[in-house]
Amino acid sequence: MKFDRVRLANFKPYGDADLRLTEGVTVIHGLNGSGKSSLLEACFFALYGSKALDGTLEDVITNGEEETEVELWFTHDGVSYRVERRLKSYDGRIDHQCTLESIDGSDVTRDGARAVREFVTELLRMDAEAFVNCAYVRQGEVNKLINATPRERQDTIDDLLQLGKLEEYRERAGDARLGVEDVLENRRGRLDQLDEQIAAKEDRDLHGRLNELESELGEVDEDIDRYESQREQAKETRDAAAETLETHAEKREELESVEGEIDEIEAAIREAERERDNHRDAIREARERIGEIESEIDDRLDDAGLDAASEEAIADRREELGDREEAVREELDDERVSAEAFRNQATNLAGKADDRTERAAEIESEADDLADEAEAAAEEADEREASIEELREEADGLRERIAAADADVDRDGVSEERDALRDERGEVRERIAELSAELKNARERVEEAEELLAAGKCPECGQPVEDSPHASGIEEDRERVAELEAELEDAREREDDLDERIAELDELASAADRLDEIDERVETLESRVEEKREEAERKRESAEEKRERAADLREEAEETREVAAQKRDEAEEAAERVEELEASLSEIDDDREAVTAIEERLSAIAEAEDEIERRREKRENLEEVNDERRGRLADKRDRRDELADAVDEAAVENAKERKADAEQYLEQVAEELDRLGERREEIQNAIGGVKGELSELEALREEREALGERVEALETLHEETSELESMYGDLRAELRQRNVAELERTLNETFELVYGNDAYSHIELDGEYVLTVYQKDGEPLDPEQLSGGERALFNLSLRCAIYRLLSEGIEGAAPTPPLILDEPTVFLDSGHVSRLVRLVEEMRGFGVAQIVIVSHDDELVGAADELVTVEKDPRSNRSTVRREDAAELDLASLADD
Repeated sequence: MKFDRVRLANFKPYGDADLRLTEGVTVIHGLNGSGKSSLLEACFFALYGSKALDGTLEDVITNGEEETEVELWFTHDGVSYRVERRLKSYDGRIDHQCTLESIDGSDVTRDGARAVREFVTELLRMDAEAFVNCAYVRQGEVNKLINATPRERQDTIDDLLQLGKLEEYRERAGDARLGVEDVLENRRGRLDQLDEQIAAKEDRDLHGRLNELESELGEVDEDIDRYESQREQAKETRDAAAETLETHAEKREELESVEGEIDEIEAAIREAERERDNHRDAIREARERIGEIESEIDDRLDDAGLDAASEEAIADRREELGDREEAVREELDDERVSAEAFRNQATNLAGKADDRTERAAEIESEADDLADEAEAAAEEADEREASIEELREEADGLRERIAAADADVDRDGVSEERDALRDERGEVRERIAELSAELKNARERVEEAEELLAAGKCPECGQPVEDSPHASGIEEDRERVAELEAELEDAREREDDLDERIAELDELASAADRLDEIDERVETLESRVEEKREEAERKRESAEEKRERAADLREEAEETREVAAQKRDEAEEAAERVEELEASLSEIDDDREAVTAIEERLSAIAEAEDEIERRREKRENLEEVNDERRGRLADKRDRRDELADAVDEAAVENAKERKADAEQYLEQVAEELDRLGERREEIQNAIGGVKGELSELEALREEREALGERVEALETLHEETSELESMYGDLRAELRQRNVAELERTLNETFELVYGNDAYSHIELDGEYVLTVYQKDGEPLDPEQLSGGERALFNLSLRCAIYRLLSEGIEGAAPTPPLILDEPTVFLDSGHVSRLVRLVEEMRGFGVAQIVIVSHDDELVGAADELVTVEKDPRSNRSTVRREDAAELDLASLADD
């Protein structure tokens, strides 16, 4: 994976930023607090959204803004993608919009923050936490893995290498096995229970019991048929008597109904008469109330400013009050505006006067500071002039020393003469070496010749001396040895002379160099003295100008205060007029209230008159209704007399006796039928129970057969889930062991690059991810025993080793994110920074396509292929970003930064 481009709008300190990233090492450089890390956080946020943040979504929106936008273009496994996230704050909540799409024609799109995060997690095979543990070493977290427990380190690395899936599958298989065990145990218990139930039912003679119950049921059915026939005859007798009674009862009921209706009509007539009396009283009270209201209206005519209580007079009075109120309110609004304007002017003028006074004080303070700075500049100029004198005295001494030296060269020719003598000394030393070797060989030849002569043989041919014509050659060798010894002695004397001469010239060269430094320093100091003198004069003049400006400001402030006092007086006069106009409005409101009261009373009179009319109409209606009721009452009384003559009491008594006898028999036969019905129901229930038990027995046998087959299947499934659980556990252990071996290999390779020539020999990583560092003498160390810088570098080595393991894979390469290091040198001294630079270079050698580093260390900057500079404008507090050519970078300027 490679980041190609990131664009920000209102993200943290960035108002608008657009940065393209390339392969190789990119160093993001800038002052602390300028927003370097925010660039990396933006890339991380683009991939994983809120899961990448330590705070809330609201924290990433630039202060004072409502929206933020982050776009990231990246390439993964040969496919290019663009992801965009937009945040908008409103009504105390954040709206998060997110889209991802491929930009090379592969037609991949995702909408929604969760959908994009899940796609990125699946694409990279790591979630936000795994991304941080693998590729993103965030600021302050360089020691995260070393401070973790072995268990935490094991879980982290297992998750990165996808071994957590195997553990998840093993746990699922274990859960399945336990679930099968629970079901199997339950089914086995049910199987035993079924065997017991089947045996119990087979011990009972259910078929014999069923035959007995069916015979008894036939006898009960015959008795029930006989009694039901007799019951029908009794019902016919009872119904005939009941019909006779019903006829007389209807007449008696009608008689009672007519009598009741007569009572109701008489009561209604009485109630209507009472209601008519009530309406008559209410009419009298309404007339009395109208008189009282008219008296109240007469009392309030003067208060309302009316001569008569007519609608026309009230309308004219209201119009008059409205016109008067409008005029008063217009004048009141004008006076309020004037008063507020005068108050604002007074306040503003007073504020301006205070501002000018404060500004005058500030300018006087600035003038005092400038005066102090001028004095300091003058004192610094005096000090530098004293330094110039000291340097000149030192220069005079050095010149005297050069003049007094026994040398044939001047100050400018010392270095050239010394270099020439050094070259000559080199040639002499080479000659001494040649002469020494030649002398050694000559002496060996003389010694060998003397040994041969002593043995009576020729030194040249080895024949007897008396027979050899070359015996005289030994003398020439002895002469050559003497010549070489003399020449070697001369050469060594020349070397000593040259050493003395060069040492003398070294001292003179040092003095000449010091003179050059003094001349250059004196020239610089003289220039600085002049600058300081000019600065002192300039600041004195500026201080005087500021004091004059402060005096002017104080005078302007006093004049402004006088005008402000005048405006306050005018505001008070306007406020008094406002109070008078508000009092007039209050009087108008009182008049209008009196008019409203008269209107309300006129309305009350009208309502009372309407009420009188309504009640008069109701009294007339009630009189008409009562006349109708009296006619109906006479008809009802005639019908009552007819019904009283039609009732036959003797026939009623005879029908009652026959009905009572029939009902008594029906009651007795009903009891017997109920008893027989209950018995028949008991027998039927018993038959049903026996049949049900037979069905249950058959069902139990069928369930027993099916359950037996189910238990056999569960036993087979239990064996399979146990084997599956063991397989996942063994596979994870095997893969973990392979990962441990590979990680230990890559970690030691990385460690060798960093500490290969130091006091440490190698690192050991056991199967539980416990780390041990071994010194050269074989002594083991816990990584926490390392120094702060060593521990930080060790952690970086471990992170890089994990990254290599993921990128190289166990059985083939896999695409990984860029290696991101945020301020990795925080805990490192200069020596360890050099090791970190070597580690970064080696990671590039291992094939890491893109490395992004946030740092202001010069060595890391020097190792960059691309340099990104981040700056923050102190006025707007907004950060900007620009790319620079690392090859042309002025490291000295960065150091000044």
